[in-house]
Amino acid sequence: MKNFSELGVEQSLLNAIQELGFENPTPIQEQTIPVFLETGRDILGLAQTGTGKTAAFGLPILQLLDPAARHIQSLVICPTRELCMQISRDLASYSKFKPGINVVAVYGGASIERQISDIKRGAHIIVATPGRLMDLMSRKAINIKNVNFVVLDEADEMLNMGFEEDVEYILGHTPDEKRVCLFSATMPKAIRNIANRYMNDAVEISVGKSNSGNVNITHQYSVVHAKDKYAALKRYVDFNSDNLYCIIFCTTKNETQDISDKLIKDGYNADCLHGDLSQAQREKVMNRFRHHAIKILLATDVAARGIDVSGLTHVIHYHLPDDIENYTHRSGRTGRAGKLGVSFTLLHMREGGRLKDIERISNIKFEKVLIPSAMDVRDKKLLAFTDTIINTEIEESIFDAQVMTGLESLMSLEKDELLKKFLSLELRRFSVDFANEPDLNIGAAGDRGSRDGASSKGYRGSRIFVSLGKKDGFDIRSFKDWVADSANISWKDLHVDVSGVYSFVDAKDEHVPSILKALNGITYKDRLVRAEVSGDKKGGSGSYGGGGGGSYGGGRGGRRSDSSEGGSGRSYGGERRVRERSGGGERSEGGFSGRRRSESFGGGGDRAAKPKRRYD
Repeated sequence: MKNFSELGVEQSLLNAIQELGFENPTPIQEQTIPVFLETGRDILGLAQTGTGKTAAFGLPILQLLDPAARHIQSLVICPTRELCMQISRDLASYSKFKPGINVVAVYGGASIERQISDIKRGAHIIVATPGRLMDLMSRKAINIKNVNFVVLDEADEMLNMGFEEDVEYILGHTPDEKRVCLFSATMPKAIRNIANRYMNDAVEISVGKSNSGNVNITHQYSVVHAKDKYAALKRYVDFNSDNLYCIIFCTTKNETQDISDKLIKDGYNADCLHGDLSQAQREKVMNRFRHHAIKILLATDVAARGIDVSGLTHVIHYHLPDDIENYTHRSGRTGRAGKLGVSFTLLHMREGGRLKDIERISNIKFEKVLIPSAMDVRDKKLLAFTDTIINTEIEESIFDAQVMTGLESLMSLEKDELLKKFLSLELRRFSVDFANEPDLNIGAAGDRGSRDGASSKGYRGSRIFVSLGKKDGFDIRSFKDWVADSANISWKDLHVDVSGVYSFVDAKDEHVPSILKALNGITYKDRLVRAEVSGDKKGGSGSYGGGGGGSYGGGRGGRRSDSSEGGSGRSYGGERRVRERSGGGERSEGGFSGRRRSESFGGGGDRAAKPKRRYD
């Protein structure tokens, strides 16, 4: 792989991108930049969202511009205001050390007078949405008759949004001798028509198959009844809450707002984007989302087009999109920059045919997974809570005499009583009926609750507990690679869930002995590794089946006995048990086999009302 310098990028731009943390070019950048700099040919690029297209066309354009020339030299057209602002910010960052370059973004929802003023002060690059650009052209406030470069970014999205005539009108007012660069994630016939009409001797650059999905994205789905979708969504979010940073796609404005309101009411860190929001409201929501003040963003397809946010772990489809190609755009917002991502679909019975169409057209394979049970959610939440406490560092400096005096009443409590009171603060969120919540999954025959052949996350095989996690320097990708290399099996046969000081590996039964032999008892960075089967796919042991006993161990100084719901009970943290009456049942210390449940997690309380379909 060549570096940016070997691709021909000049030093002033190298200084800027190095400051931004760019190290090696992405495939689309490696193939596009030399063609742009060394030839005079047009470029037709096929690349998924998030592959680095802005730098692929932005760096060579900035290098070839003449800062002394005061006319508009480059025009970048994109489908949405969010993408328009993102591209203009990126181009400004790339040109930080190349003085005299002015980039102006023009888009709807902002003051057109201010944009006209910015253009009159001098603009070398205009980044525009089609509608606002045509408005400026009609006012004769912008002159694009002398541009040297025209870039159509996310061209297929522009066509999907109905901008085909607008794009052709704009291109018709640009000079014949310009260079055209067109980038698209998919290549429908309409894109080919534009390319044939407005591009000359174009070089085709492809970093993926047409309409294909990102290889770093795992595509999953669960099947539930339509009336259970909201409850299933909460279960899925709760089970993955330790690292969740996601966009949830809905079909209509009303549904987006409705589900957002329900999630906020139920205590989730969420907000929404849809077409009824003002530009100021949209920008406020996006700023909070980019800075992780919001972890869950609900959006319609139209509102979310052009959103470029790094680090998304999940894309959740509350409904599949009406336009199958939109699935590629939705899912492409995760799994960027070499990171792994999950695209998860909540499917009801009538959507199965559309899922198969997406598989066929997009060349991807969906995995069926199961919505976790209410007890699965509770157990994982409790494991995360206890691990947080165990791994919290004690700051002795804060325990002065006054603080210690205030703790005297706690110190007077018996250890068992203090432990129960302390854990009750977390467990009080679980109501008496928690264990009785139904299985939300629909089996092959349409029946509820078919879990045969799958572990808690829906993979055929067994689930293995490993006493290593993020605290040991692992993320999902590195942990999967490490397990695969250690056991000498393919990483494609594994699914992993990495938490703070422990992880789970879902593997086919034939690989389990190899994994246990390779990991159990070894030392990793001075830590003794424990690896053991935590659940059986048929439910004979572990937390999802019959009355047998499995165990979760590792790192907590004790065994956790585990059985089926309503079976022999659970215990966290060792042999000793503290019995307490709770709703007529008994609970073990930390195990809580009594009948307590959460009102906030996975309950079947609020159901999403089916809104009137009004498209954004």
